[in-house]
Amino acid sequence: GPEYISGKLMEWAEKRNVRLEYIQPGKPQQNAYIERYNRTVRGEWLGQYIFETIEEAQDQATEWLWTYNNERPNMGIGGMTPAMKLKTAA
Repeated sequence: GPEYISGKLMEWAEKRNVRLEYIQPGKPQQNAYIERYNRTVRGEWLGQYIFETIEEAQDQATEWLWTYNNERPNMGIGGMTPAMKLKTAA
């Protein structure tokens, strides 16, 4: 919620015309998809490495995200990758 938002994040969002939205306190089910994604990011990628620079973290994040979207089966969408699922929606 807003009590956890840093001033720097708010400043960043404002400069880029990004609207920050909050869920109701005590209702994480309102944000279930992103909570599950965050768990996956932390468990499969972020918790596995120590980064020396922000650039290294960004490079590895880009690589991991590509793998997540294009190679890693997602059981929530029938074992397809997100890229495969997107193609079926077109």
